[in-house]
Amino acid sequence: MNSLNGITANTKYLGDDSQSNWVSSGQPAIYNDQVLLTMAQGSVGTLLASAAYVWYGKVSATLKTSRGAGVVTAFILLSDVKDEIDFEFVGYNLTQAQSNYYFQGITNYDNEENLTVSDTFQNFHTYEVDWTPDSITWSVDGQTMRTKNRNTTWNATANQYDFPQTPARVQLSLWPAGLSSNGEGTIEWAGGLVDWTNSPDIKNNGYFYATVSDVNVQCYNPPSGANSTGDVSYVFNGEAGTNDTVAVVNNPTVLKSLLGTGTNMSADYPSAASSASASGSSTAAASSASTPETVPGLSGAGTGADGQRGAGDSSASSGSSGASSSADSPGSTATSVGGFSQGGSTTSSNSKSGATSFEGERALQGSLFAGLVALVGMLLL
Repeated sequence: MNSLNGITANTKYLGDDSQSNWVSSGQPAIYNDQVLLTMAQGSVGTLLASAAYVWYGKVSATLKTSRGAGVVTAFILLSDVKDEIDFEFVGYNLTQAQSNYYFQGITNYDNEENLTVSDTFQNFHTYEVDWTPDSITWSVDGQTMRTKNRNTTWNATANQYDFPQTPARVQLSLWPAGLSSNGEGTIEWAGGLVDWTNSPDIKNNGYFYATVSDVNVQCYNPPSGANSTGDVSYVFNGEAGTNDTVAVVNNPTVLKSLLGTGTNMSADYPSAASSASASGSSTAAASSASTPETVPGLSGAGTGADGQRGAGDSSASSGSSGASSSADSPGSTATSVGGFSQGGSTTSSNSKSGATSFEGERALQGSLFAGLVALVGMLLL
């Protein structure tokens, strides 16, 4: 990552991953051929979310974190049903990386485990997630630091594995957890309020920053038994939002405008002629166009399902991802992996397999490709 080429603002991206590698919110910048995630006072930081999706694979990021109380750097995988795998870094503690995972955004603080590293602000480290249907492995600089096996996540009450299992976007972010408007638990977790006055980075540069030098994605093949009839996009064909409701299809992914959705991809802004003949409706449309209700990427503070923490905090994120999916990245080697059926079932991909269903709106929050029937996403080929 040595330029801003291939990074498109979330107010311009329409779903064509052949034209962009990353979707951004905030202000990414270039310094010494490296990408900076910046966070100036009055902002909610910067997010880069991959334009394409990973359904199991090995993903690494080489980066230096930001620093300071209340300042959080994150490298995560996040799906549209809020399955999540994290490396997070709180700026007051520069010798630990927090590893974590979530199933459909359900908060469980027992999932978190701290990993010891050297100064994350001064030193580049390569953080890697190796995600298969059976396990997640977190590594730092090539050294395995933690492994979580799926078979230890069985939830007998819900009759399901509480294990990340749906296509996810790669996200890199810098955000202010230490805002006075955030929940008390979030502020405490982040080490206190952000110091917008005395921080050396604010004084010297006018913003906090994290530095990203490289991101590598190796996508694995879909799990055995996957419902695959195409190679363009993923859709959910069941309400459970589990791996056995994911299908690989040939559905299109490109919207005509930011007014489009997953169920109305051709929606467009009014023409000049129709605007002139109906000024009232055009005024409303213009207002809608200037502040679209949904755009891909994060539009508020926090990342993933863990944007708020602690008692009284919401377990849902204040922003979300885009659509739903991806396969092999350019130049990567596809590797076959095993598969599993959620809930212990071996039924078809239309089955809910005993898993708890979720509200459609929950999966679609913050997504430009929102649809009540299916979520569509790009496949990296």
